[in-house]
Amino acid sequence: MDNITIKMLAKELNLSTAAISKALRDSHEISTPTKQRVQELASRLNYIPNAYAGSLRIRKSKTIAVVLPEVADSFFSQAINGIEAIAEERGYHVLIYLTHENFSREEAILKDFQSGRVDGVLMSLTAETASYKHINDLSSRNIPLVFFDRVCEEANTAKITTNDLESSYKATQHLVDCGCRNIALLSISDCLSISNKRKEGYEKALADNRVPQGPLNIFCGNDPAKNVAALKTILQKKDRPDGVIASVEKLTTDVYLACKELGLSIPGDMKVVSFSNLSSASILNPSLTTVTQPAYEMGKTAAIILFKSLEKKNFVLHDECLTLPSELIVRGSTVAGK
Repeated sequence: MDNITIKMLAKELNLSTAAISKALRDSHEISTPTKQRVQELASRLNYIPNAYAGSLRIRKSKTIAVVLPEVADSFFSQAINGIEAIAEERGYHVLIYLTHENFSREEAILKDFQSGRVDGVLMSLTAETASYKHINDLSSRNIPLVFFDRVCEEANTAKITTNDLESSYKATQHLVDCGCRNIALLSISDCLSISNKRKEGYEKALADNRVPQGPLNIFCGNDPAKNVAALKTILQKKDRPDGVIASVEKLTTDVYLACKELGLSIPGDMKVVSFSNLSSASILNPSLTTVTQPAYEMGKTAAIILFKSLEKKNFVLHDECLTLPSELIVRGSTVAGK
């Protein structure tokens, strides 16, 4: 459906555009019954107020948005650097929006973009995102959207990812080669394609190596204290894991803390691999074995593709799906002396 305008509302209600505008602003000049009629129609037709009409006349706000679940993760901070490097070259501003892993917040942010606040969007999904109407609604407004890292597979647009299945397989294989036979995968979502691919690679490596205990998938939340408590419970069992893969960086601290509080040695009692871009990984005690993603390049590539869609009239976004390889870097949390 075309964007609903004040003129359309005015025609439907047989009112002037000025009256509609005042009613939407809750002006004292408009009667309460008329305000109710206007607001009810606006809600039914999903009217989005356009606070940026001046810039929309030339279809440029010279601003792009980056929607992220968090910035504490070093992957996202590095990706932002790559995005800003390209945006600065193009003379664009970058607005950072944080969802804090909250789906409702993600929905509200994308709805706000429908007003024309930004020219384009770069996005990584929340751990809770399992439905995609808000994404389709944004696309219907002809606002280009490019996903990176945590992508929506169903969306018909560009997606910049890394080789998550292969990387998880390599991480699991490394732990098997180090002698681990009861390997746990820590995850934060069963909705995200990135989580499912990492799970698939992990399970395939266990199956290929005929590891007898089989997969041990452990879901963690956003509360570090609860994560540490849950991990301590698992690590005190007789058949506790002897190897752990943290599928997101923030779970690494929880693993180290749980082991420290239980007096378990890393890598002696348990070996640890994390999907992480921490610059401090090499100076942790012990240093951390990581699957390191090309975060800066992923952000930069996503931004380049977004700007191509803004600058080239017939550019087809859904043809631009790229996979950049990650690297397994072995350190002291899996091999003593590293």
